Amino acid sequence: MNTHLSLLSEIKQGNYKILARVLTLVENDINPAGLILRDLDSKSEVPVLGITGPPGAGKSTLVNAITNHFTAKGKRIAILAIDPTSPFNFGSLLGDRIRMASQFNNPNVFIRSLATRGALGGISAKTIEMVDVLKASNFDLILVETVGVGQSEVEIAGLADKTIVVLVPESGDEIQNIKSGLMEIADCFVVNKADRDGAATFANNLKKIIHQGSKIIPILKTIADKNDGIEELCKWILEPLEEKLHQKKEFLYAEKAWKIIQHYKMQSIDKKKGPYHNLIL
Repeated sequence: MNTHLSLLSEIKQGNYKILARVLTLVENDINPAGLILRDLDSKSEVPVLGITGPPGAGKSTLVNAITNHFTAKGKRIAILAIDPTSPFNFGSLLGDRIRMASQFNNPNVFIRSLATRGALGGISAKTIEMVDVLKASNFDLILVETVGVGQSEVEIAGLADKTIVVLVPESGDEIQNIKSGLMEIADCFVVNKADRDGAATFANNLKKIIHQGSKIIPILKTIADKNDGIEELCKWILEPLEEKLHQKKEFLYAEKAWKIIQHYKMQSIDKKKGPYHNLIL
């Protein structure tokens, strides 16, 4: 059997060690990554949930609580946690490895940290390809936690079937949050740390602003570190979103194709060697 076909077979059976290896091959364009991506059997019915929002909103804690809820019911969860890449040393903190340490020994949870590699919205061509690899395995739900960087967060809409935007009472001016492009991508707003002062007022003001549009978006309050509100949120996650899925299909495929073409076209340009390295004088 061809090497890449045996790798694909192991992925399908849920072999985490082989899955981690294949994700590394795909992330770094190491052979046989091209053949693996070509022959992937990505299951379109596996839901991909995007979780985004400003830094400090408690996204990782929320992901942890959601994961605990579903694994208690025997579900298999994959988490792709994306951290920003430093423009200076091209490294990444990958702090989610620390925040989700309690999940590492859970046989039904697979966690992978990923650097943005300069993608402003936290979604690079590699993210798209790695999610496709995860969809080819035997997970019941894939969670993608992205870096919260304002307007470019709309990129998650091209990848996820449902998108949760996490805010906290001290997120500031609610109108500014909506202006940041979050209205376009949010399928659900979660006001986390809802035990803090001003949480109820913040949620009510958010509701008034959102309900001025034609799209009805649920606003849920959670205290992720105490597990409050998590059951209601998980119930919403399981609700079908058929109409939106069909509407988003074209955008999703166009966005994926654009990102991947862009990535391969830019491969010959080395940013580390400075802006003038590739110019012919």
